[in-house]
Amino acid sequence: MRQLGIGELARQVGMRPSALRYYESVGLLPAAERAAGRRVYPAGIVRRIALIKMAQRAGFTLAEIRGLLDADAERGATRQWRALAESKLPELDRFIEQTQILRDAVADCLACGCMNFEKCELLSADGPGS
Repeated sequence: MRQLGIGELARQVGMRPSALRYYESVGLLPAAERAAGRRVYPAGIVRRIALIKMAQRAGFTLAEIRGLLDADAERGATRQWRALAESKLPELDRFIEQTQILRDAVADCLACGCMNFEKCELLSADGPGS
């Protein structure tokens, strides 16, 4: 099986080698083999890193991701993933709602058009129209 040095792996997955070493230290990645004193990983590790990055984008903590990866070797991994994903959905819905509120506030500010922070009614303590 083809092996990748840590630098080559880092370039392929768009990460720094230090991040890969950190992932290894916290158990997200298996311990790398050594060749001439350098870390080398099997080429298949790219898929595992893609899963880690996807889970991070979805808002999972590194501890949650590690639990999923540890469970992957067990028969209950699919059930565990489903339970964790279902518990994450309400959190993501809250984040989307809060982000929409922020987006609307920025759009309101642009629509106001005054571009004068000292006199803008949107920024007054009493709110617009006071």
